[in-house]
Amino acid sequence: MTSHPGSQADREPGSQAGSESDSEADSEADSEAAVLAIDGGNSKTDLALVSRDGTVRAALRGPGASQEHYGIDGALSRLGEMIRALAGQAGLDPPGLIAGHLSACLAGADLPEEEAALSAALAAGGWSRSAVAVNDTFAVLRGGAADARWGAAVTCGAGINCVAAGPDGRTARYLAHGTLTGDWGGGRSLARAVMWHAMRGWDGRGPATALTAAAADCFGLASVREVAVAVHRGDLSRAELHRLTAVLFAVAAAGDPVARSLVTRQAAEVSAMAAAAMGRIGLAPAGVPVVLGGGLLEARDPLLLAEVGRELAAAAPGAVAQVIDVPPVAGAALLGLDQVAAPDAARRRLLGWYRARPG
Repeated sequence: MTSHPGSQADREPGSQAGSESDSEADSEADSEAAVLAIDGGNSKTDLALVSRDGTVRAALRGPGASQEHYGIDGALSRLGEMIRALAGQAGLDPPGLIAGHLSACLAGADLPEEEAALSAALAAGGWSRSAVAVNDTFAVLRGGAADARWGAAVTCGAGINCVAAGPDGRTARYLAHGTLTGDWGGGRSLARAVMWHAMRGWDGRGPATALTAAAADCFGLASVREVAVAVHRGDLSRAELHRLTAVLFAVAAAGDPVARSLVTRQAAEVSAMAAAAMGRIGLAPAGVPVVLGGGLLEARDPLLLAEVGRELAAAAPGAVAQVIDVPPVAGAALLGLDQVAAPDAARRRLLGWYRARPG
């Protein structure tokens, strides 16, 4: 762990497991923070303890703790270790309450019943007086649309997901289970597409493309055929193929038409998801922030962002694409500060702290 000192129209994020009396909400005990914020991904987990005035008392990054990989009990066990380390950093002494409210935005929490089960499990952990778990895409939306508190967010990392929220509290979401649920994009899809086009360029079934040589060079092999054979034999894992996303953007920047077509397709998927989600809740796109998050979009590749802007202008005229400028855990913390009715100055202080941090 690394530490940093201190229409599927669904319900609005924020219905909570556990309860907090008005008197408890009005005054934060010295021994606990107002919010314990968690952004839980598949490969890493970010946590923060935040006071009611927006001061970050402790922040920590740990390993992945996804319930999809470890089950709810396994995920809670891993989170518990990180929470204890976080509390120690803040000078608190668990077990016991360390926060008034726990706000968790978790990868793989794709269904309302999954969010409810995770909320109940987190509340039962005893770390906070109340707890809410939602999909991690809500952290990107809240962190990027900090002023409006509504709009659309698309996360594009290993996979792709999107949410839209309106000022009336309605939300639209996707199942985000890959090809099964109509999704395309992110590192997994792009890596497979690079190999598909590279192989067809090599054996003559498709147009010649610089991706063929670049894919082989990426792994130090003589040909793209050897890359495919290495994956087949288990000498090269499918996870390692994700390195081909960087290859794709480099080849596309050099003007290769096949590579550029994949970048355009990715941009079209980002735009289509955002536009459709907004449409399902009747959110007119003019002036609506579309927050872009996840490793693929946060890398700010100029060609990809330009294509997203072009595609979004056609699919949702007037919508404003913006790359999130704080880590998603800040969005989880903002959702928590919303829940405890913290003042606006607290939100500004929190965002300022995260924006001032290097990296």
